[in-house]
Amino acid sequence: MDKIFGRKERPMSETRQYWGVMSVYERFEQVVVLVLSAVIAIIVVIALWRLISGVYSLLVVTALDPLDHAVFQATFGMIMTLLIAIEFKHSIIQVLHRRDHIIQVDAVILIAQLTLARKFIIFDLKSTDAMQIFALGFAVLVLAVAHWILRERVPADREDG
Repeated sequence: MDKIFGRKERPMSETRQYWGVMSVYERFEQVVVLVLSAVIAIIVVIALWRLISGVYSLLVVTALDPLDHAVFQATFGMIMTLLIAIEFKHSIIQVLHRRDHIIQVDAVILIAQLTLARKFIIFDLKSTDAMQIFALGFAVLVLAVAHWILRERVPADREDG
């Protein structure tokens, strides 16, 4: 499997390789990352199962129209939730690959942008007041500016990897 994706070593082998030179806290951090990764993987599998059964129920059993706004919101809200969880897991798993430190601000900003995109997809504009829409729009703008600032500060060697 690693040959397919061009990887030479698996993350656990790298962790084992450096385990002897890690501090107690770095070891603790690695264990926490493994546990978080397992928990998020379980959540993703359960959410995927619920998505599949929900879509089957909505589209096949009850024969609802997928172009119906409520069905669209529910379906794509579930899909976006899955994408957010997968991206969150991916940002955490980078620690096991020893590529990043535990907190990557750019990953957090991108996950927040995905979360706001999900919020706009599941919005019911009829029951939402203008101030809430303005606040969310402003949050999108602030996150976009923060992301742009971070991208401008990234050294050229990090852009490739």
